[in-house]
Amino acid sequence: MDIVVAPDAQTAALEAASWVARQMRNAVARRGAATVAFSGGSTPALMLAELALLPVPWSATTVFQVDERVAPDGDPDRNAGLLDVLRELRLPRPQRPTIHLMPVLVPDLQHATDRYTALLPDRLDVVHLGLGDDGHTASWPPGDPVIDAGGSVAVSGEYKGRVRMTLTVHAVNGARRRMVLATGSPKAGIVERWMLHDPDLPVNRVNRSGTLVVLDTQAAARLPYQDR
Repeated sequence: MDIVVAPDAQTAALEAASWVARQMRNAVARRGAATVAFSGGSTPALMLAELALLPVPWSATTVFQVDERVAPDGDPDRNAGLLDVLRELRLPRPQRPTIHLMPVLVPDLQHATDRYTALLPDRLDVVHLGLGDDGHTASWPPGDPVIDAGGSVAVSGEYKGRVRMTLTVHAVNGARRRMVLATGSPKAGIVERWMLHDPDLPVNRVNRSGTLVVLDTQAAARLPYQDR
């Protein structure tokens, strides 16, 4: 695990976006295409805005969601709106990325997870993750059996009023690289517990090898050490 501490949330977003862009360029250079999955939540918006300004081989890039709430199209609870900045890139349409949203409105959610699994590559190049104040990442709520789900895509129980579709631990840890972006003072205690291997935190199930953690100084305030 590598840890980067930025002076503020905006700089952390730029650090994260620059790293993602490098991984995508490397993937295209090595394999001719890049696949990346982005998480929802409040933190990614700054990062995605920065990423949209960077040189990225978008036409060779396929974008997936790490997680999505089961809610109607256009509902503010949906994570899909975060990807609007990539849909609206000032590029000719053939040069824009391919974006696959999770099919959360399909009545049979198990069938929907199978459909999304079929779209995923055998191994994602990059997975971006957030970090909740309760230690969840992706849509793996504390105590939810989804943390042990098989396959690549699963459905969690209701969490904060919404059932959610999510990539599984298997899919996240199977990616070539992972990046966790966390900012703000409410994350400081959770970051500390994660670095100390607290088994009660869902984020502790993320493989440390091949993972970059990007924090601002507030989130890093109780960082006990740099675990590599």
